Amino acid sequence: MTVAARKTTDFVARAREGWGEAPDWVIVLAEACATTTQAAVAKQLGYSASAISATLVNSYRGDVGEIAERVRGLLMAAEVECPRKGRMNRNTCLQWQAKPFAPTSSDRVAMFRACRSGCPHSKLKGA
Repeated sequence: MTVAARKTTDFVARAREGWGEAPDWVIVLAEACATTTQAAVAKQLGYSASAISATLVNSYRGDVGEIAERVRGLLMAAEVECPRKGRMNRNTCLQWQAKPFAPTSSDRVAMFRACRSGCPHSKLKGA
């Protein structure tokens, strides 16, 4: 009995097919999927594998900008200047923005307020 070889996907080729002139972050995303697995990259980014697949072929109907920000932060080591904490990874910034209010520490309260009071990196609408 022979074991069939698993067909490998050329994620970069799929991205170029779907996007034509693919943005840099899409190529980085495709290369990351080729290095590990699409499911592993999706989990790291906080998305489903199907969302990442759709993004790679330019058919994702959700917030592509959010995926781009997460790719830049996690896979491209993009940094921002936080008004409260100084230089930080973009993904850390996004994680702080996503945290609900919790009076568990003065730092957490201060960050909650900072993310919602005109921070230029905040993605929160109407905050």
